[in-house]
Amino acid sequence: MRAVVQTVSRASVTVDGEVVGKVSDGLLVLVGVTHGDTEATAATMARKVHELRILPAEKSASDLGAPLLVVSQFTLYADTSRGRRPGWSAAAPAAVAEPLFTAFVEALRARGATVETGRFRTHMLVESVNVGPNTVIVDL
Repeated sequence: MRAVVQTVSRASVTVDGEVVGKVSDGLLVLVGVTHGDTEATAATMARKVHELRILPAEKSASDLGAPLLVVSQFTLYADTSRGRRPGWSAAAPAAVAEPLFTAFVEALRARGATVETGRFRTHMLVESVNVGPNTVIVDL
């Protein structure tokens, strides 16, 4: 599992003109799932992201009760090592990825996090105003 985590003053996800998720003063988390990921991987990633100390004064979302906007992003596993066309073979297929993405979100909520999401397998407009900018890649 891989995540790109950004500190944001605000972020939102829109699908077909409807805002389906938004947060203020929190984290935007783009999540990609690969073939070997499990529910245990999702739980570990949720803990790591929730406790990642990248907010002001080296605090975490867990410390501050900051909300998270979580968006599925299979393209985090793009292979660009050859040619100009990315390969997607490292990304888990949707039938595998969607339940693990959901497990990640549920693990965050079980930790007490306020979580908004995009919609899996839809074309989303993701908007963010980054703070810092502070962007971290988290791999497991």
